Amino acid sequence: MAQHQAMERAVVDDAEPPLLTAYGRPGCPPNPPSALDGRIETFRNTWYPDTSDAQWDNWHFQLSHRITTVEELSRFLTLTEEEQAAFASPDSLLSFAITPHYLSLIDPTDPSDALRACVVPTIAETFHSEDESDDPLGEGEDSHLRCIVHRYPDRVLFLTTNFCSTYCRYCTRSRMVGHSEALTFHWQKAIDYIASHPEIRDVVVSGGDPLTLSDEVLDSLLASLYAIPHVEMVRIGTKVPMVMPQRITEGLLSVLRRYKPLYMSVHATHPNELSSRSIKAFNDLADSGVVLGSQTVLLKGINDSPEILRSLFHGLLKVRVKPYYLFQCDPISGSEHFRTTVDKGKALMATLRGFTSGYAVPQYVIDTPGGGGKVPILPAYEVGEDDTALYLRNWEGNIYRYPTAREAFPC
Repeated sequence: MAQHQAMERAVVDDAEPPLLTAYGRPGCPPNPPSALDGRIETFRNTWYPDTSDAQWDNWHFQLSHRITTVEELSRFLTLTEEEQAAFASPDSLLSFAITPHYLSLIDPTDPSDALRACVVPTIAETFHSEDESDDPLGEGEDSHLRCIVHRYPDRVLFLTTNFCSTYCRYCTRSRMVGHSEALTFHWQKAIDYIASHPEIRDVVVSGGDPLTLSDEVLDSLLASLYAIPHVEMVRIGTKVPMVMPQRITEGLLSVLRRYKPLYMSVHATHPNELSSRSIKAFNDLADSGVVLGSQTVLLKGINDSPEILRSLFHGLLKVRVKPYYLFQCDPISGSEHFRTTVDKGKALMATLRGFTSGYAVPQYVIDTPGGGGKVPILPAYEVGEDDTALYLRNWEGNIYRYPTAREAFPC
């Protein structure tokens, strides 16, 4: 007993500050869907006064009216010096495009708006540190054919397109997105590769953004994959429900309903992406049998506060999207201004565990540079052990003893 008490005292003496301590500033406060809808309506009345509801809600309209130049963007936003310098820089920038829908979510009066920082370039992205890379995850080294990355034994990444409706400034695949090469020319070889490897049971369809493909092309692709006997599941990686929710049409839903199980991993960054139109898109997808999860990149000054993350994850759960991954930002070239410390990420995770539903807590992971795959990062919940027990700190910062199982049970 004395030994156990001594261990417990030592653990408490060496303990870190209680996990319930909130970390960081409040960040950019989220707006409720009603406020976002008002912002969208004001944007439409100002910039698209002759556009009907039917036109605005047509995804082809959203694509054809993307903002792709500094001249166009300057009509909508008063650019900061850092933003102007980025466009004027001779150094090559990542691809730039924003749908009218996503631009309408940005507060034009706030230069530090969270969504603005995600999609409008600044001069900071022209700085490349020595630890950054155009392919930090080493996908090229694990590539089989032009559009297959086979890193894990039982699953592959199928890069179906290099096109996105809106380009994020911290994109891991900025080396390929926005380029003119049509990856569809490589699809048949990719499908043949999957069919010839019976160990592959899980196919992640990504890009670019697969939901920018037409209904007919996507239907043909899914049919080819589900026709392979050993493929048990397909996952679609997309940001479309956030940046162009008009794409979630009855035509698309009728295609997706044909394939089960079908999973969708949605790139979700900030609660201000959850407009009423996006909420409808998620509910329509869930009603159609699509299993929804989210992937969020932790970004400095954008979503690195407990309040923002909780608001985002709660909002996603309300539309049947399970928060799945919280990613430490990959060291892509020009991304240093986006990256938080890992200690801050762990502290943020500590403000979730115990303070909200377990369903609202994603895995915090680092996708290791060089192609090592995803590694989970956890706060220090295990704080000590002896021959008889493991000592654990709970969400309140209290220490609890869990008895160690004995190898031989006494009769």
